[in-house]
Amino acid sequence: MTPRDHDLADESPAVAENEAVNRREFLSECLKACQLAAPVLLGVIRVPLLEAQESESGGYDPAEHLYGMGIDVSKCIGCGQCVAACKSENDVPLDSRHFNTWVERYVIGDNHVVDVDSPNGGMDGFPPVATEGGIRRAFFVPKLCNHCASAPCVQVCPVGATFTTDDGAILVDDEYCIGCRYCIQACPYGARWLHPEKHVAAKCTFCYHRLVQGLVPACVEVCPTGARVFGEVERRSTPLARFMRFNDIQVLKPHLNTKPKVYYANLDGEVR
Repeated sequence: MTPRDHDLADESPAVAENEAVNRREFLSECLKACQLAAPVLLGVIRVPLLEAQESESGGYDPAEHLYGMGIDVSKCIGCGQCVAACKSENDVPLDSRHFNTWVERYVIGDNHVVDVDSPNGGMDGFPPVATEGGIRRAFFVPKLCNHCASAPCVQVCPVGATFTTDDGAILVDDEYCIGCRYCIQACPYGARWLHPEKHVAAKCTFCYHRLVQGLVPACVEVCPTGARVFGEVERRSTPLARFMRFNDIQVLKPHLNTKPKVYYANLDGEVR
């Protein structure tokens, strides 16, 4: 029995325990499937950049980690390789409407008007800027699910399909999801979408199938300028911890108190 089959307010301890087992089985099967699948783009690139710890049983222990991502806006060149790698690695539809990560271009003119565009999510790069006046500044901002510690999408899901893992990732259980779109509406970052074939909510997973193998997300691996940094939030020796120590860090929409785990350096005040 799934959560959609009964009133959550009347859950018994036995049912709750059964759901916990189902969740563990879901993660286990997901990891097995991902290990068997051959990534289209990154199949021969195996770079063990994370210090994934093994439990006594020899498997990955999520409780030993807390992951986040850093993005240095000053290093992003808008090449779109991260977007293409994400689509290939995670089987995101190859259209202009569905993205786990995308890149926005901000162009601020001498008249202080801010133009924002993201043609095809930035995957094909950006055309020359068309403006009648001068350009005060222009820059690129990669965006994705912020894997919030206080995630609104988790709070509004009526069936428990969206959940937080012990290592800080926000995932969606396709077997539970009923496609109600509540989480899509609740996300303040526009990072969720409804899969056109599966009819379930989809989003960035930090390439969770790669994390458990000690690998960084696909978007991080292919970034040619090192604009994206991934690692442990709380350990001082990781690339992300160093990134956060040596930069003035901001998060998107801090007033919402969602506690994002995607941290930006050199973020312009015009970015929303």
